[in-house]
Amino acid sequence: MVDSYKHKGLRKKLVAEISKKGISDKNVLAAIEKIPRHLFMDSSFLEFAYVDKAFPIGEGQTISQPYTVAFQTQLLEIKKGDKVLEVGTGSGYQSCVLIEMGAKVFTIERIKGLYDKSKLFLPSIDHNPKMFFGDGYKGLPAYAPFDKIIVTAGAPNIPDDLVKQLNIGGILVIPVGSGDIQVMTTITKISETKTEQKEWGTFRFVPLLGNKEH
Repeated sequence: MVDSYKHKGLRKKLVAEISKKGISDKNVLAAIEKIPRHLFMDSSFLEFAYVDKAFPIGEGQTISQPYTVAFQTQLLEIKKGDKVLEVGTGSGYQSCVLIEMGAKVFTIERIKGLYDKSKLFLPSIDHNPKMFFGDGYKGLPAYAPFDKIIVTAGAPNIPDDLVKQLNIGGILVIPVGSGDIQVMTTITKISETKTEQKEWGTFRFVPLLGNKEH
């Protein structure tokens, strides 16, 4: 698995591009500069790996646009040692960004093909989130509470189970909407009974699969 000077140079350019688009968290930018995104993609897409676009990874899913990954990650306000639940492992790229930033990552994927692929691949690049195969809508109650939760697919609504699994002061970042376009939303848990919700503009995600067998 090659990570050449050319790849590193392309990552530098990508980081410059997404910081121009408004990503200011230096830890997010450093993680994106470090992680070889081309290794997460089929070889036919290598020349596109450092273009700021989403690309297919099979099973009808995509690796998110780097700007979107950076935007969601910045909203999480990651601190070293944060316990983070990711709903939708996909290629594993987002998990790796979080790990680079010092988070302890628990990630759940419901498409078996993607889960199997990431479970093999991530340890090969020395990134070892705790990986689970199952329904992300339900979160991981056995491992809760989490400091932060990130959902990487469009959700028609905000799952109560995920809000319940947040620590007080914790943040859930989720794209909400049932059509092609979703609204990036943060839920901050103020107390056991009170949350604060904010919206951060529109994005485009593949839909979160709920209660479907794969």
